[in-house]
Amino acid sequence: MTRRDDRPGPERSCPQPGSGAAIHRQTSSAPVCSGRRSSPIQFVKSMRLNNAAMKIAGGMNVNEAAMEVGYVSSSQFSREFKRMYGQSPRQWSHSKQLPAGMA
Repeated sequence: MTRRDDRPGPERSCPQPGSGAAIHRQTSSAPVCSGRRSSPIQFVKSMRLNNAAMKIAGGMNVNEAAMEVGYVSSSQFSREFKRMYGQSPRQWSHSKQLPAGMA
């Protein structure tokens, strides 16, 4: 008898935004995808930081970008941004300017 795990199946992929996929509360601490070693909270945080980085690169003020993506504390935003990008948001903004209309 063949176990279910031994049978070939469709390639698994991560849920895409807008696909209607939801995470059950009992699995919320498990990695979102086996290939991505982050919790759902870490994934959301990285998406928020990426969104803020795009806004900053487009010319938005660092504090405004932080508040717009959901951070209440600018110091917490700066710590997490530096952890992810290796530079403070202000340092990063001086080195990553997008052409007008790209953000």
